[in-house]
Amino acid sequence: MLRIYGNRALKTLPGLETRPTSARVREALFNIWQGRIVDCRWLDLCTGSGAMGAEALCRGAAEVVGIELSPDAYKITRENWQQVAQPDQDFSLFRGDVVKQLSRLRGQPFDCIYFDPPYDSELYKPVLERVVSLNLLAESGEIAVEHRPESWVAASISGLELVRQKQYGISHLAFYQLAPQAIAVTP
Repeated sequence: MLRIYGNRALKTLPGLETRPTSARVREALFNIWQGRIVDCRWLDLCTGSGAMGAEALCRGAAEVVGIELSPDAYKITRENWQQVAQPDQDFSLFRGDVVKQLSRLRGQPFDCIYFDPPYDSELYKPVLERVVSLNLLAESGEIAVEHRPESWVAASISGLELVRQKQYGISHLAFYQLAPQAIAVTP
């Protein structure tokens, strides 16, 4: 059992199939993003138990969308989001490979994107490049990427600008925004 904002209990997966975001990292992220959450569109990539999306719903996100590969984690996430979502909030969840599933969201910009893949995966760069190429980040949006320093170095991603990094024990968060040249100017 995992507890989130408002002391709400969520289901978690037994064993080591997923690595939940620590309470310390979760609290820090929501403190950093506290002014962004209410009425935002939140994208949760590699949802695991869905704790981050559930917390976003509890804190007033208008919509939460998630992508998860594991059938068991997908089921738990769906149950957790159904438990916490209010009638005026929307959520949807897609099961499958995150890189492939992102194309379902083409041109639907999100205000907050949380990306926490398995630390040793090779998903970091392809997913971030896909987020940019599919126009999934709102002009004033931000992406938070959880990683271990030895598993991924905050890389230069065309169209994104690394704006800050934070460390919480063995977990690190890298925050990206659209690079100024990537923001389309509309006439």
